[in-house]
Parts: sequence; structure tokens; C-alpha cells
Amino acid sequence: MTLPLNGPRLAPASGEPARQLVVILHGYGADGADLIDLGRAWQSVLPDAAFVAPDAPEALPFEMFGGRQWFALETRTPAEYRIGAEAAQADLDRFLDNELEKLGLDERSLALVGFSQGAMMTFQAGLRRKIPPAGLLGFSGLLPGAERLSDIMTESPVLIVHGTEDDVVPCYHAEAAYNALSRAGVETELHEVPGLGHSIDERGMVLAGRFLKAIFHGRDGDI
Repeated sequence: MTLPLNGPRLAPASGEPARQLVVILHGYGADGADLIDLGRAWQSVLPDAAFVAPDAPEALPFEMFGGRQWFALETRTPAEYRIGAEAAQADLDRFLDNELEKLGLDERSLALVGFSQGAMMTFQAGLRRKIPPAGLLGFSGLLPGAERLSDIMTESPVLIVHGTEDDVVPCYHAEAAYNALSRAGVETELHEVPGLGHSIDERGMVLAGRFLKAIFHGRDGDI
């Protein structure tokens, strides 16, 4: 079943109107509630940011307890990742457009953060927005369609964070994404976290907080 995108939100901690929007995309089988606490952790460095973690549009075909997917995973091949991410992009783009409009913000006030399958969607949609977002951050994911990057926008800086002991999405995917994006002219930073599996730890949270603060600094010098 496909549903319109929606999910938990956090208003700016400052109590003022939002000056930035950080959209957090969950992994396969989770939902927005699984990652919205990342926003709470980053409110101290981005007090004027709104955070939203939308639920993916599709229910898992075998899941009884609310797990969601951005697209189906059956063969887990590069072709499936590319085709699935391309098919899911339109729903995510509409959601991003609507959220920015509601907050009265432009694309340069937007950051996309994704974990695992959510990182695939961060790269798929974020690299192809008509006006590039302020930045893109992928945890423990991979780059769909790495061989087809001729249509991307190259102005959004990218941070990739990946555990060296990830046994779900092996860490070599992070290096492959870094190499492909760098060849395409994208400003990309890669951090491989020693000993970390398929998860986000305090080291990744700190790296992400610094990245988010830095990408918005040019727009808001007082952050």
C-alpha cells in the first residue's frame, strides 16, 4: 500500500520561524519515528532548523507492525537499487517541495539526511533537484545508478559516513560512492568509522552535526 509522505516533525528549538529544513530519511523496514531523535540531537547546533522524518510511501509486503520501504528489495542488485530509487523519487520530490513551501524556505535552506535505503533516496533525489540543496548526508548507504550521473546537479556538498564492519551494506559501497561522485565533480567527504556496523553512533552524529552547521553557515553567519 502506498501512502502520501508524512511523519514526525520538530519545530525549531529557538521558538522562531524556521530558517533551515533538515529532512531525515529512514532505512528499509523502519519509519520516521525511528530517526526523528537525530533531529533532537542536532537542535543544539541548528536551533533555527525544522526537522521532519517522513515515513516511506510503501508498507513492507510481509510486515504486520508498520515497517515501511522507499522501494521493494528482492534481488538487491545494482539495477534494482537504481530502478527502485528512480521510481520513488517523484513522491519524495513532491514532499520536499511542499515542506519548503509551507515553511517559506528555498532549496538552499534544505539538507537531506538518509540512513541505508534512506541514504539511497537522499542521493537519488538530492543530486537531481533543480536547485541544489545546501547539502546531502548519507549514513550506511550506497549510490544508486553510480554509472548514470550525467543528470546530477553538482553544487550540493556530500558527506558519507559508513561503518567499517557493516554487514548489511558493506563499507566498499561508501568508497564506490565517494569515487563516483568525486569523478562527477561533486564536493564529497568520506568518513569510514572503525568497528561500526550497520548503525549510527556518536562519532557519526558529531561528524553530521559539524557538516550541517557548516553547510548552512554561508546563509546564516550567526549559526
